[in-house]
Amino acid sequence: MRRGADGIPEPLRRELEAELTAARRSAAAPSAPSAPDMAGARIEDAQLALGHRHHPGDLGARLAATMRALLRHRKPESTICPSDAARVVGGESWRDLMHPAREVAADLAGSGVITVRQHGTDVDISEAVGPIRLARGPNW
Repeated sequence: MRRGADGIPEPLRRELEAELTAARRSAAAPSAPSAPDMAGARIEDAQLALGHRHHPGDLGARLAATMRALLRHRKPESTICPSDAARVVGGESWRDLMHPAREVAADLAGSGVITVRQHGTDVDISEAVGPIRLARGPNW
């Protein structure tokens, strides 16, 4: 997979940049009273995912922001792999971030922001063995 200078794979970078652009447009033309708040959260997540607001020690926050930004950009029924977030944040060393990515996914699943799926079925991440997918949860 081709990577940019900062190590983010180009397909994922394009998705995150598109999400940032969409969020900025949403902030400029709110259609509902809650739209500015939602747009602000979207902008913050996309910027953090892209490393624009990255601070050392914010690994978990950046992984979570990346997961949320990718899920927001995709269709509501779509899923992502935790490795997508690890690839964005970790660059060439993304495999080292798979355990932290699963921990962040567990936290987001615990609060209902996302659900964890295996073979299309919701599962408890603490019991999941093998590949998992992340989807929007009931508290999205």
